[in-house]
Amino acid sequence: MRAHEATPARSRRSALSHERAGSTGTVTPTSNDAESAVAEPGAEAAPPGKPAPPGPATPQRALRPAGSGRPGRLGRLGRLARRVPAHWRLPLAVAVGTELILLLWWAAFYPGLTSYDSAMYVSQVTIGPWSSDHSVLYDAMIWLVLHIPGKLALLTLAQTFAAAATLAYLCVALRGLGCRGRWTAPIALLLAAAPPTGAFVLFIWKDVPFTLCSLVVFAATVRLIALRPTEAARPTGAARGTAAPRGDWWALGLALLGLGLFRNNGLGVALVAGLAVAIAVPGRRVVLTALTTASVGVSLACQLFLYPALGIQQPSVSSVFSLNYHDIAVVYANAPESFTAQEKAVMAEVTPLTEWTAGGSNCYVSDQFVSNWQFNRTAAEKVNSQLTDIWTHALKTRPDLVLQARICRGDIAWSPFPGPPALSGDTWIAYPGVAPQDLYGLAAPGTPMASDPYRLALYSHPVSQRLRTVAATWYNAFRVPQLDWIVYRGATWCYLAYAAIAFYVGRRRMRAVYALVGVPLAYQLTVLAANPAPLYRYMVGPLFIGPFCLALIPALRGYEQPHEDGGDRERDRDAGS
Repeated sequence: MRAHEATPARSRRSALSHERAGSTGTVTPTSNDAESAVAEPGAEAAPPGKPAPPGPATPQRALRPAGSGRPGRLGRLGRLARRVPAHWRLPLAVAVGTELILLLWWAAFYPGLTSYDSAMYVSQVTIGPWSSDHSVLYDAMIWLVLHIPGKLALLTLAQTFAAAATLAYLCVALRGLGCRGRWTAPIALLLAAAPPTGAFVLFIWKDVPFTLCSLVVFAATVRLIALRPTEAARPTGAARGTAAPRGDWWALGLALLGLGLFRNNGLGVALVAGLAVAIAVPGRRVVLTALTTASVGVSLACQLFLYPALGIQQPSVSSVFSLNYHDIAVVYANAPESFTAQEKAVMAEVTPLTEWTAGGSNCYVSDQFVSNWQFNRTAAEKVNSQLTDIWTHALKTRPDLVLQARICRGDIAWSPFPGPPALSGDTWIAYPGVAPQDLYGLAAPGTPMASDPYRLALYSHPVSQRLRTVAATWYNAFRVPQLDWIVYRGATWCYLAYAAIAFYVGRRRMRAVYALVGVPLAYQLTVLAANPAPLYRYMVGPLFIGPFCLALIPALRGYEQPHEDGGDRERDRDAGS
């Protein structure tokens, strides 16, 4: 009896592979050899083509290369990983890997990174009054953590966990379109390590949960359109056509709701992104439209009815119409002859006409005009109806200049390249420095916040000063102006995402994938419509989405366009050869 006849098939294939390679001498066993069993001496040989009869179980020892010692930690980790169900390996690997990186950011900038808005949140919830100028939901989260041990560090820690889970969800969702974990997992790890996206999670900003909600909407959209592909265009390795799990529907609905609750202009993002997926998923359009409408309706009802009923102040009139005031300034600076004497008199009640000219000479930023000490907000609110009439008249007579003002202020939404620094048109990037003693002027001597004990929660005290130095150096290395267009400009990644999606649709003929443009397009439209300054954090969402969309390109590798009769070119070519 020949020994190899009783050897399992995988071992025979391994031995044949060595014979074909012409190997001589001692052969190091392969992984398949280690997993296979060795035939017991005296075992009965099975007839050709039939399985061997069962024999007594004999414990076998895995073969190792010569000179190898006891298995190390990597071997134990490998065995532990193999015990994890296959469908959980990718999300767990991504979640754990990204969380470890985000924890380094968290420890370096403990309890978190701050700005003027961060101090304003704390001031509103501790001193008052509460205002819906900012996200009331995020203010409530800050109030909650300020009254438990850990304070703001717990909030930023929760943001890191939410970000890691969201990145894992994205990787799993894209697997349904044929994007393998070997492509998406490194993207997630790089995004966690890159300062524009990784350190962003550590900021005490409402923009962090808003951005994460937009990523969940994007991932849920992928899931809804990928779980029912046509057989002819099914991506390699994609799940068979089946109804989307209930969890994806819950994720989509709650994320759409969060978009409206975490940012006032998030209603536009929720509306555009929700309708995009509703159009792309046939058979579910009514349900998705109703879900989008309900999410937007609840957010709108909170702003108009619930918050006032709870005693939360509405945004001031001068804040709501500040962009309109700047539109007037831009038109006046370029065409003062289009204003009547009566209109100029009303404008002079708010600020001198020379200030209207100076403010309108810079179309990139409106905050510098309405926040000027010479701009009388109280007077502006008194004559707001007249200023609104002036804006309407300017829109009718010089629509080109009003449109120019909007496009110029929304530069961060559509332009891959920053504007002139002399006009503050460059990308506004937060600096990872230590919070100043006066907390950006809000805790200056004599102010109510100067004696507020909760202000101490905003001051930085990193776990390791050396770690903070390394993290700050790494963060500042990305502030090179020549790299601004690819590192901090969300518009660049919007266009790259559009190109990758269009290329994928063209090859796969899955038009429903066009729904993936909904989220980045919603970012661009809402920021372009109303934006006070070129802050990069308003377009962070596309910085996450764009790199993941590039993973759609390698997903096309090995794919062949189907014939009209449903056949496959590769299969037909093999059959004819």
